[in-house]
Amino acid sequence: MNIYEQQQKNKRLTVILIIVFVLFFIIIGLGFDYFYLNLYPAYINENGDEVMRRFVPYGTIFCLILSLILVINAFSNGIKSIIKATGAIPPNPDDIKEKQFIDVVEEMSIAAGIPKPAAYIVPDSDLNAFATGFSPEKSYIFATRGLVDNLNREELQAVVAHEMSHIRFYDIRLLTVTTVLMNAIALISDMIWRSSRSRGYSSSSKSSSSKSKNSGGVIIFFIWIILLILAPIISRILAMAISRQREYLADAGAAELTRNPKALISALEKIRSAVEPTKMVKDGVANMCIADPRGSLIEEKTGFIADLFATHPPMEKRILALKLMAYEKQRDTGK
Repeated sequence: MNIYEQQQKNKRLTVILIIVFVLFFIIIGLGFDYFYLNLYPAYINENGDEVMRRFVPYGTIFCLILSLILVINAFSNGIKSIIKATGAIPPNPDDIKEKQFIDVVEEMSIAAGIPKPAAYIVPDSDLNAFATGFSPEKSYIFATRGLVDNLNREELQAVVAHEMSHIRFYDIRLLTVTTVLMNAIALISDMIWRSSRSRGYSSSSKSSSSKSKNSGGVIIFFIWIILLILAPIISRILAMAISRQREYLADAGAAELTRNPKALISALEKIRSAVEPTKMVKDGVANMCIADPRGSLIEEKTGFIADLFATHPPMEKRILALKLMAYEKQRDTGK
């Protein structure tokens, strides 16, 4: 699959994720409307007569509008929220290491054939980096202070090239939208779950006679609640799966850009040796980083459950894949 095909695939995935996100909120709204109509099917008018309510999907309309606002906010303020959350600042050109980072970002953007991304330094002693944005024209590369301090120039080039690959392939748009929407689903699900526990359940159990009349409604209620519980888990699993797939491709893209897979191997080994978590990078943006910010001990866990919730493939597998590339390059060129 060439770069253009990768870009188109990621653009399609982004659209699909947004559609699924909006549908999730519509289901939430329909649930509210359904339960409100069942709990309060009639009202007393001004003449004292009992009048059956007409179904007007106020909750659905509200949730639809809310989902669209959140999508728009993801595109307009998603980057700002990431910069604020990490405490990132522009690199200081008077600092030797940070100046080297600026130069490497410019060099790799020329090699990748894309506009120069905005560069930021995250004030953290751990070794990590990530890219974000919505297009090559509006992209950002972040590196921790520990990364720029501890990598040599070739290793730094390899890491920046890895992030450039995410930008070239439009991974940044996919991962940024995935991250923002995943966090929104988790937040909304938690709010509704807490609300349903304190209000919905007690309301639905006001009278045993109303339960017996609408046992189907009780079943639908529990299905709706289960959906709310599972939604953030499923969205996280999907986000992690997307991230794992993109990391292998970005590693290969970095090796292609630098023609030096050994440099990325060396960089990943240094990153792996830093077992402390990246404190300034929260779990919400873990899938964007070159290595799991929770620490290398998390990343090295294997097994079905560990693989399911891992933001990255095991570092050992990534290094092995790069060693195979280095071997093939040496075999083909004799160098």
